[in-house]
Amino acid sequence: MTVSREHFGSRLGFVLAAAGSAVGIGNLVGFPVAAAKNGGGAFLLVYALFVAFICLPIMMAELTMGRASQKDPSKAYSALGGRGPIWGFAGIIGVLTPFMIAVFYSVITVWILGYFTAIISGDLVDLADPSYFGSFISSDAVFGYLAAVGVIVFAILAGGVKDGIERAAKLLMPTLFVMLIAMVIYTLTLPNAMAGVSYYLIPDVSKITPSVINGALSQAFFSLSLGMGILITYGSYMDRNTDIKQSAKLVALTDTLVAFSAGLLILPAIFSFDPQINTSELSESSVSLMFSFLPKIFVALQADVGVFWASTIACVFFLLVLVAAITSLVSIVEVPLSAMSERRTMNRKRSIGFMVLLLGAFGAAASMSFGLSDFFSQFVVYSGADKSLFDVIYDIFYDTILPLNGLLVCLFVMYKWKKANFQKALHEGAADRSMSWYDRYMNFALSGFIPLVLAVIFINTVMTKFFS
Repeated sequence: MTVSREHFGSRLGFVLAAAGSAVGIGNLVGFPVAAAKNGGGAFLLVYALFVAFICLPIMMAELTMGRASQKDPSKAYSALGGRGPIWGFAGIIGVLTPFMIAVFYSVITVWILGYFTAIISGDLVDLADPSYFGSFISSDAVFGYLAAVGVIVFAILAGGVKDGIERAAKLLMPTLFVMLIAMVIYTLTLPNAMAGVSYYLIPDVSKITPSVINGALSQAFFSLSLGMGILITYGSYMDRNTDIKQSAKLVALTDTLVAFSAGLLILPAIFSFDPQINTSELSESSVSLMFSFLPKIFVALQADVGVFWASTIACVFFLLVLVAAITSLVSIVEVPLSAMSERRTMNRKRSIGFMVLLLGAFGAAASMSFGLSDFFSQFVVYSGADKSLFDVIYDIFYDTILPLNGLLVCLFVMYKWKKANFQKALHEGAADRSMSWYDRYMNFALSGFIPLVLAVIFINTVMTKFFS
């Protein structure tokens, strides 16, 4: 029996849904941290170039594969002629990767929900205690929050593509933008905030080092949800009349603007809190900044604006991050869910229920990696150190596999599916179907330059992460 594939109801719906998948914790916290530690404006400049000339071509390639095949990542390769062990492997990791990233992301979302709830309960001062975060993530409370996250994800996905994902994106993404702009406006009024703005916006080209270049590329790649199978899946929900090139540019622009705005929120707040701060001493971890450092800023605000307004500002910030985390998590879960639904062994709601329960089981195991279970806290040993289950999921599926997935997409589109077929499918639905300079650049970049960069990143990450 052939079942027609559901599609987004409008280009705006697709753009907001795809932006929702891209806009996450990495944009709102990771990007400002990376900018702060890597030369501020210099990092911004390099990041923008990478988005335009490396990430955008890969995004268009993934979306085009999805729409041309009308399949999830596990079947898109074979549907476009990619048969054989290599492309079979690409299809498998194209679905396994987002599921395991969803496990990692669900744990982070649980922590955000827990902090948001604590602020509402009036526990803001407690959050600034250095020991609070460690105590919270190793407590039984995380399981209750994990169940709540599962219910939210189920409710959104149960509506399907148009009435679930698209409708939620149309509500949540504008809400996120409004909250973010409001927070930025407020932050810029704080004492010494302009020092943070100057550091953020004025490039110091002397700070553009190999490590800055690598950090900017990694941040751009992860920020745009590349290599996660999300864009292939969302591409399969696009109709033939949608201009992929214009839609991809809008998604990339939206994602970059959110990341840029988050920098205008975080860095001025950091400089206001400590005008003499040495940004090189900031933790590399987005988690550390969000759960340990920022609560101290919110508590310090009490002296200027009072307890109520400081708590309100903290509440709005964590709600902002929670919305971003939920939209990303829904998009990530949709990838393995789409693969399961295509096999039609059960209807969509049962598939969602099974997927959420499976995600909850893995999420519970990963949540026990922080002291609740010795088995999961000391899961394996590599690079001379004990690694928890959470560490393993992050290192393999978030830090290592994504560049490999991107590499396989490039090689498939250019050498198996062929350039001519890719360009023909890319231009379907476009107002102007002529070959532009950017189309020619894409053919060149996806054929050799971008795969080489991704291969180097993948090999370097494997050697660094697993072989010291």
